[in-house]
Amino acid sequence: MNEAPSSRTGVSLLTATAVVVANMIGTGVFTSLGYQVGGLPSGFTIVVLWAVGGLCAFCGALAYGELAAALPRSGGEYHFLSRIYHPAAGFVAGWLSATVGFAAPIALAAMAFGKYYTGIFPGVSAMHLSLGVSVAVTIVHMFGIQVAARFQNLATWGKVALILVFIIAGAVLADGQPVSFAPVEGDGALISSQAFAISLVYVMYSYAGWNAATYIIGEIRDPARNVPRAIALGTGLVTVLYVALNAVFLYAAPISELEGKNEVGHVAADFIFGKLGGNLMSGLICLGLVSSISAMTWVGPRVTMAMGQDLVLLKPFAMKSGRGVPVVALLFQLLIVLALLLTASFESVLNYVQFSIQLCSFATVLGMMILRWRQPNLPRPIRCWGYPLTPLIFLGISLWMLVFVWQQRPVESLAGLGTMLVGLLIYWASPKANKEAV
Repeated sequence: MNEAPSSRTGVSLLTATAVVVANMIGTGVFTSLGYQVGGLPSGFTIVVLWAVGGLCAFCGALAYGELAAALPRSGGEYHFLSRIYHPAAGFVAGWLSATVGFAAPIALAAMAFGKYYTGIFPGVSAMHLSLGVSVAVTIVHMFGIQVAARFQNLATWGKVALILVFIIAGAVLADGQPVSFAPVEGDGALISSQAFAISLVYVMYSYAGWNAATYIIGEIRDPARNVPRAIALGTGLVTVLYVALNAVFLYAAPISELEGKNEVGHVAADFIFGKLGGNLMSGLICLGLVSSISAMTWVGPRVTMAMGQDLVLLKPFAMKSGRGVPVVALLFQLLIVLALLLTASFESVLNYVQFSIQLCSFATVLGMMILRWRQPNLPRPIRCWGYPLTPLIFLGISLWMLVFVWQQRPVESLAGLGTMLVGLLIYWASPKANKEAV
């Protein structure tokens, strides 16, 4: 089932790249460094850590790009796993995305938005701001693809510009700390340490979202060409920004001031700009969070919509408005977001869903290699560069992460598998509306 939007109404390469960038850049890069420098007090090691995370994400992006070109239909892993393995496997992936895969990160970003905004303008309810931004962004997306695309471009590229300004200002204005970004004695031991392994798990969470364009394939112009490019360009850009931004944090502020701090962006900004730096950084993060909320609000309902096209039980989610918006799926996602915000239960949801989401990505990249072997003559407008090395790099790092998470968080991992089992039971209990689509 191919989807080919017109050149007039379809999403451009620039906007598709913006969706990838916005899904990737969230709170992680602004908060996680403080918990990394305690066990990895080395500039070179931190740069390697974020570069390895970027390498893994980029290798995964190349594999997803080939699948997007060969199997151009919205839905991401839902569509890919359905075609490669079995429709049941795809449904389980879609079930995770529809329930918590997007709604929980939206809720987390919205709550962070409220927290950072009240840091600039105290006296306003953080909860009201969190609820308000979630509803407001959803309303924007109700107006159709073109309005959503313009909003996404403005928010995302504005965020990228501000990050670039911060990086340049830090490199030029900061006094500079005695930190070495060249390898020194002891760095090898740090890179092979457990602290590096633990930090990489959270770095990879910061890189999550590099596959975002595959969920809206049906809305992108010339998807076989533009989706792989958007994934690669977006992932490459974010990798460069992440490495540079963390280097600036280390260059601008002493490690002792960063260690154990959640608000490392504020700390670094204070050293660069003075007392006003904290407010500046809060404003930057707020803009970045709105962009991320918008991207996930756009992408998530497309997975639910694709599932509704294939299963009778979920058919209402396939309904579109006159503007082509999957309005029922969009409102369903908003309800989950609001429920998570009001109950503050989404943090535990994120913990247990991490294992399942990583497992889906692992199965998808492995599926790309299986599809090469099973259907060598399948038209592939764009092939995975560096095959088979690049997908093997992703699979190796992902497998290590899955084993580590299973060992460190067995309860959450089992809960994630339980969620997948529930999705499987729903699939088998539901009549299939469109067997050919999957």
